[in-house]
Amino acid sequence: MYWLAVLLTLVVGTAVLACGTSAPEPAATPAQSPVDIQPPATVETAAANSQSQSESMTDPTPIVVPAPVGGGPSKEELAAVFSPNSSRASDSADNPPKAKLSKDKPPKETSRDPAAAQPPVDEAQTPVAPGATEGVPKPIAPASAVTPEAASSPVPTEAPTKATESVATAAPTATTQPTSAPRPTGGGTKGGLAAELKGIQAWINSDPLTIDGLQGKVVLIDFWTYTCVNCIRTLPYLKEWHAKYQDDGLVIIGVHTPEFEFEKDLDNVVKATRDYGVEWAVAQDNDFRTWRAYSNRYWPAKYLIDHEGIVRFTHFGEGQYAETELKIRELLEEAGVDLEADVFDMPLDQSRDQTYLNTRGARVTRELYAGYERGLSSYRAGLGVYVGQLEYYRTRDEPAELMVPDEVDPHLMYFNGLWKSEAENAKHARASQDYEDFLELVYSARSVNAVLTSDSGKPYKVQVTQEGEFLTEENKGADVIIGEDGESYVLVTEPKMYRLIENPSYVQDRKLRMASDSEHFGLFAFTFGVYESGA
Repeated sequence: MYWLAVLLTLVVGTAVLACGTSAPEPAATPAQSPVDIQPPATVETAAANSQSQSESMTDPTPIVVPAPVGGGPSKEELAAVFSPNSSRASDSADNPPKAKLSKDKPPKETSRDPAAAQPPVDEAQTPVAPGATEGVPKPIAPASAVTPEAASSPVPTEAPTKATESVATAAPTATTQPTSAPRPTGGGTKGGLAAELKGIQAWINSDPLTIDGLQGKVVLIDFWTYTCVNCIRTLPYLKEWHAKYQDDGLVIIGVHTPEFEFEKDLDNVVKATRDYGVEWAVAQDNDFRTWRAYSNRYWPAKYLIDHEGIVRFTHFGEGQYAETELKIRELLEEAGVDLEADVFDMPLDQSRDQTYLNTRGARVTRELYAGYERGLSSYRAGLGVYVGQLEYYRTRDEPAELMVPDEVDPHLMYFNGLWKSEAENAKHARASQDYEDFLELVYSARSVNAVLTSDSGKPYKVQVTQEGEFLTEENKGADVIIGEDGESYVLVTEPKMYRLIENPSYVQDRKLRMASDSEHFGLFAFTFGVYESGA
């Protein structure tokens, strides 16, 4: 009996130990852990454990993102606003307006990459893209998607008519698709045949390309969108690889899959490629058909395809640039390329700010979205909203007079004056004077960026201050202008991400204010960084 008791004790103890190690603790995970496609709150939960800002999947230093719980409107107040029984029930994900069920949204199935796997997405929840964090890939697409679209969604057969002179564009035609019988494909799964490029509206910097037509080459598929800060941070590395290896048989294809509606405009994408110095082929995937073919769920995401058309390597988010380049070289050599004389230093991942690393319990403000759709998604997932004023969400699509309270919660946006909450953005709803209307937030980070645009396309000025003072040459972002009188502002001339603040080092709980007298002022999102330099 004694030995039987000992045996039972060992069996039970082993079972308990196994259960204890099978579920991860809620502590921060390595900084580059990719985030899965989910409603924003769920994504932000993963981001909070991996970071709002990180850069290397192997970097053990976690970045802590402040949980938005406890700030802004109460759960009861938000429930009354977002309830299906409220006066704006048609905007809820439980009863979405049919007009919002666009065909150009990605699927919501979980990632095929085990390292990125997260719980499946509730089909009733509206996904968003709360990424834009250093190293953490920005997941999914526009927040109005509530159901996966059918694979038979119609796709335009002609390219948009507008194009710039300096960048070649071309539309795919029936002749650009493979004429042979459809081949079995693994989509974007490692070890499977790469999916074909589908539903491309236009090509930039290239004639139409196909995966079948590139047999014998090594192909790097890069999913990106031009206002995504994570994507922007990877562009210098893509430039290096293009310059080093294009003559050896590397073909980079940037599949531009838009997050916001204005990113579907061909002229905007063409200008962005020129401004960022993108010289490789860019395929405009407005309807997410290639995105879906690869079962992709991140911005940025990279799929490396060998000379036989097999997906051999994937990476989601920033970082691991040396590992990626080594894989590029390996696949080129497998294709018969002699790289013995091509000796290059491997690229280093971006370094985080030392003040941030040395600050115990340092936190970084998560990405903040101004549109009510993403606010709804974040609320539904239990992580609160992005704006700290209940009235902002109660008066959707209608101007509302708002007032910033004397005490504000950090990591939330607040509006003062007449503003309109729209699906993707906040819009200043009148022409004002002396910057009486403004928005402000208390953030923790080193750098701050904002995606801005206007419906009219007319330039307008946005004044930017920190802690009530104008910015200086020491802390202004690259897009901020310092006037003769010391005023700091950005001149919004096009829809893009603007770099507002680059503090010399990481700061905590700093008040940022943006003000414009223009009724064209439109804010889409804020992103924050803790790298030593840049956005």
